[in-house]
Amino acid sequence: MVLILGTVHTGYVARDATEYAVGESGVWCLRVDFPVDGHRGVPSRGSRTDRRSGRARFEVLFRLLVRSISIRNPYCYSAEENCMEELEGTVVAGSSLEPIEGTVVVEDGRITAVERDGTDSTDIVVPAFVNAHTHVGDSVAKEAAVGLGLEAAVAPPDSQKHQRLAAADRETLVAEIQRTLRFMQQTGTAACLDFRESGPSGTRALRAAADGEYVAPFVFGSGPADVLDVADGYGASGANDDDFTTERAAARDGNVPFAIHAGEPDATDIHPALDLEPDLLVHMVHAAEAHLERVADQAVPVAVCPRANQVLDVGRPPVRALLDHTSVALGTDNVMLNPPSMFREMAYTAKHFDVTAQEVLRMATVAGADAVGLNCGVIEAGRDAALLVLDGESNNLAATVDPIRAVVRRATPLDVKRVVR
Repeated sequence: MVLILGTVHTGYVARDATEYAVGESGVWCLRVDFPVDGHRGVPSRGSRTDRRSGRARFEVLFRLLVRSISIRNPYCYSAEENCMEELEGTVVAGSSLEPIEGTVVVEDGRITAVERDGTDSTDIVVPAFVNAHTHVGDSVAKEAAVGLGLEAAVAPPDSQKHQRLAAADRETLVAEIQRTLRFMQQTGTAACLDFRESGPSGTRALRAAADGEYVAPFVFGSGPADVLDVADGYGASGANDDDFTTERAAARDGNVPFAIHAGEPDATDIHPALDLEPDLLVHMVHAAEAHLERVADQAVPVAVCPRANQVLDVGRPPVRALLDHTSVALGTDNVMLNPPSMFREMAYTAKHFDVTAQEVLRMATVAGADAVGLNCGVIEAGRDAALLVLDGESNNLAATVDPIRAVVRRATPLDVKRVVR
């Protein structure tokens, strides 16, 4: 296994350190040359310490406790610039999500080919997940809303969530969002569509947290329309909360998506939300046939968050009916309510709603990507190489008879072998 480790600082000289080998024993052997008498230290692999030519060499051993952590080999940024790699196994390929035995060829961060051929690999290669609705800002308040209803937990402006956000300093907010993004990576997510509270400053905080991280947030900003100067789109709390006509017009003028919560506590805000001609609706728990017909006529995709709806006791989204009328994506909603694990969200949805495993996997990948025009979520030539490799021979996945059902209903972070972007 090869990991990218950032930068090693040796006295007054800094030199990029990459490709440090990790053996089966879990011991990293890194020899760092410290500059002496004006010489430059050069990091190199080694297994012993010596002194020569006025240069002191020190072997530094880092012990990686592989068996003490829950995620095995979760990071591998192998789809870098000037890098070519082939990933073999059962590949869930194309927009049809067809499992084939074959190879995914990746060059410079893009998928260049998907080849159907025989392979001895038992790996399962799927698109990395796209979490279609998150609120990562309330990472500062995990489990703070236990036992609270929708209004008290998350509704603006005085809910538990908004009080905690107001009390958090920027440094804490950025650090906790960053932790959440790293958890998303460990659980196979490549991108999230995030509703970011607190106007332009909230969007900038999320940008700062995401800088250098694997997960790429698509930021739906909030507050005044000029948040679109820094956000990727506009995210409205709900048509009953305010008049969002100006913000909708600004998003249209800027050719960016406008998304809005609708039908979460009740149905009263669904028609007003649809009147705004949104590009994405969130929740739609209380959608009736008249709403569904408008959704189909306007071809508006919907993001559903079944676990959050359960926690807040607002009802069950009509997932089957929504799928029969439009494209449906899957999200995990507020971090304060549930961990943003798409494995958990998929398994819950597959086991509690009238949907197939393939439909759920589509909801967790390409549906979210297509909703905002991301170039991921599908394994096909020309797409970004945002990929998840699962160990088909793990204790959990071995002997499975259906790879898609295994990914959707059974897989956990323990089965993650690699996350590639």
